[in-house]
Amino acid sequence: MLASEIQISRKLTNELLHLAQISPNDEICGLVSAKDNQPVRCYPIKNVATQPQQQFLLDAEQHIAAMKTMREHGEALFAIYHSHPTSPAIPSTTDLELANYEDALYLIISLNTKGVLEMRGFKIHQKTAEEVVLTLADEG
Repeated sequence: MLASEIQISRKLTNELLHLAQISPNDEICGLVSAKDNQPVRCYPIKNVATQPQQQFLLDAEQHIAAMKTMREHGEALFAIYHSHPTSPAIPSTTDLELANYEDALYLIISLNTKGVLEMRGFKIHQKTAEEVVLTLADEG
């Protein structure tokens, strides 16, 4: 089970925030892998939702390929991330209903802020979200 506080490297955090910034109108999505329970890599996946401005759906082929690559690198699924272009970084009703990975962290990046991007993490279990504190890990 995930801890109530998670450290994410500044590099990985910046990568996720950058991906959201370059797609300000549509939700971006993908996976984050971990090695030894430490998040290490981002796997961007195409959003194939019919309304990508309001929801996300991971492209099945890219999702499978990312999971295969993770296994080949000795990594495990750590988090599923997506952005909210016009709403806060909290799970929507749709996010709660479609959350299928109870062991994964759900990272939400909001562009709905004044000049500062916001990223928050949640454990989602039985359509209920519990926030996990995200901190930047020292790199070096």
